Amino acid sequence: MTAISPSRAPDSVSGERAPPGAEMDPHAWLRRLADAAITAVHPDSLLPEVLPGPPTGRTVVVGAGKAAAAMAAALERAWQRHQPEAPLGGLVVTRHGHGAGCRQIEVLEASHPMPDALGEQAARRMLEAVSGLGEDDLVIALISGGGSALMSLPAPGIGLAEKQAINRELLRCGAPIREINTVRRHLSAIKGGRLAVAAHPARVLTWLISDVPGDDPALVASGPTLPDASTPADALAILERHGIPLSQAVRDHLMQEREAPRVDDAAFARDETRVLARARDALAAAAGLAEAEGVEVRLLGDDLEGESRELGRAQGRMALAARSLIETPLLILSGGETSVTVRGDGRGGRNVEYLLGLFETLQGAEGIHALAVDTDGIDGSEDNAGALFGPDDWLRARALGLDPIAHLSRNDAYTFFEALGDLVVTGPTRTNVNDFRAILVLPRTP
Repeated sequence: MTAISPSRAPDSVSGERAPPGAEMDPHAWLRRLADAAITAVHPDSLLPEVLPGPPTGRTVVVGAGKAAAAMAAALERAWQRHQPEAPLGGLVVTRHGHGAGCRQIEVLEASHPMPDALGEQAARRMLEAVSGLGEDDLVIALISGGGSALMSLPAPGIGLAEKQAINRELLRCGAPIREINTVRRHLSAIKGGRLAVAAHPARVLTWLISDVPGDDPALVASGPTLPDASTPADALAILERHGIPLSQAVRDHLMQEREAPRVDDAAFARDETRVLARARDALAAAAGLAEAEGVEVRLLGDDLEGESRELGRAQGRMALAARSLIETPLLILSGGETSVTVRGDGRGGRNVEYLLGLFETLQGAEGIHALAVDTDGIDGSEDNAGALFGPDDWLRARALGLDPIAHLSRNDAYTFFEALGDLVVTGPTRTNVNDFRAILVLPRTP
């Protein structure tokens, strides 16, 4: 797995095992925490512990998400070690560039966050793969964040272009992921439990790596193998509240759609779901490492939502208040998935927008350093995982003529941190439990 490193080398790195302070570069320390967080939720550390015994019939693997290929590869390795004589096959779909080497399970790649025809074809093939199975067969569904866009099979009567347009508008208006996935489920022929219904009467084991605040399994990748508690009316209300233009075909579908399969549907009677990793696991790994090195940790939660820049500003005020009180280093950690309301035509993602709101609030306050990354290695649709900065970056930004407020006004946080050389670039990590945010507050120097 690619280690996290900034696009600008640190000024000095020494004594990397010591707590942060004068004897150590805080940026190197923060990057090491992020590495530990991502490693803790990588499929290589998870799947062998939950390997099922082979059924008397077939075992078919399906899956979707940014971690799907790595999950499939880990499953294959464990399967080969423990039950090599049992046949295994199937297919998963992941984002372009997030693939992993598999021999028995086919790995397909498609577009994210905007769905494309490759994802539509992958979803159609998954339905075909599980159709016609019997009671003695087993389906293992490997589901992770990003799966919604990657297996975009529109409901009958709706075209892919219509789904793409709605998806684009929901992302631009800053709708929370819970609302976006509610709409996706009701415009889909595979989400909202419909994949499990297609596999019935086979038993379905769903293994999840959760990227949604609150870790509701039915929301991860819009729950293709899990019952749906929402209704078509809920989806229509969300679209109308955000003023999303709808074709007559989409409106008619939502007005006439039968509700998705519910929890008491016979298709789910023998199924089992397990969440293998979530944001709290990543944060716990980082917190444990920091505490072992004598740093106090304040965990704000693993499910924070809201506007990215506003969360950054709020946490900036918290860090400023803490610095006047602490006598030892303090680490402020949080996770979740914030939103960005697109107002301009700049380049960015929710983590760099959060950091720019934080940066504007701190204004170079001494002793405060921050890092924010998406654990999948991609912040929005750019090539960076996020960014990091320290107190000296405020004066450097002024010297370069960079105005944080102007960059925020056009959603151009990527360009801001790129100019400073502070982008964090990892490449695909092949896991995804959403955002990792860390603020290191050092006590005042006597």
